Amino acid sequence: MIKDFRLEIFRKGNQTFFDSSFLFSKEVHEDVDTLYAFVRATDSYVDSVPQQPEKFNKFIEKYRLGIRKGSDDPIISAFIELSKKRKFEEKWTEAFFDSVKLNLSSPIMQTIDDSLKYIYGSAEVIGLYLARILDLDEKTFNHAKIFARAMQYANIIRDVHEDNSSGRVYLPLEGSGFSTLGKGEAGIKPLAFNNFLRNEINRFNNWQKEAEKGFKFMPLRSRIAVKTASDMYKWTMKKIHKDPFIVFEKKVMPSKTRIYATALLNALKMGIGK
Repeated sequence: MIKDFRLEIFRKGNQTFFDSSFLFSKEVHEDVDTLYAFVRATDSYVDSVPQQPEKFNKFIEKYRLGIRKGSDDPIISAFIELSKKRKFEEKWTEAFFDSVKLNLSSPIMQTIDDSLKYIYGSAEVIGLYLARILDLDEKTFNHAKIFARAMQYANIIRDVHEDNSSGRVYLPLEGSGFSTLGKGEAGIKPLAFNNFLRNEINRFNNWQKEAEKGFKFMPLRSRIAVKTASDMYKWTMKKIHKDPFIVFEKKVMPSKTRIYATALLNALKMGIGK
């Protein structure tokens, strides 16, 4: 029952990564499920309508107490056990809490430094967790951080309309000429909006290229899963780059058929079955 609950939370939190992760080994998959269940459970209090700051703070208190005395919350206790098993650093989790807490105030980022500070806690530390779960050498940790940064930036670009509707702007507005990234303002300055979003997609592409240099250090099955997720995010960004205003029409995501076909192709290219 608890395992099924973790899987459902993971699936709802990141469908593309969930569908790409089926190639992980059983142990790795279970650890990733536990990680994402904790992440999504924490996020749920600030993503709900209305937000639940009291429950969010109580959840964090339960986690901190659980580190010292144990917890009867299955999501928290499973994550604490995973943290010990995989040697997560506590400062990563605190940075994650800080970024989630920021969403209680409907942030509007002005500079890329503002965006990156948020992304460190909301995504890069997740990359570090995953690096430990995959038992990667610490020399690959920077690649893991950049990969997670790129994935998060792709999500931010894809969800710009949804976030703006919630009063949140995660892309840096400084120098853009926009006060928000709403459809109305974008419609008044369509060329400027197209250029702005395409420039941010180029930023994603640069990070993604750097991150992919670290794929070679991963075990084969994990490399296929992560490469597939990477390919799907690049596909998503390519679609939005072609028509930036599509973000106001729908949530651009690859189909399961595309994901599985890409995973099979990557497996063949990397030697599975030879």
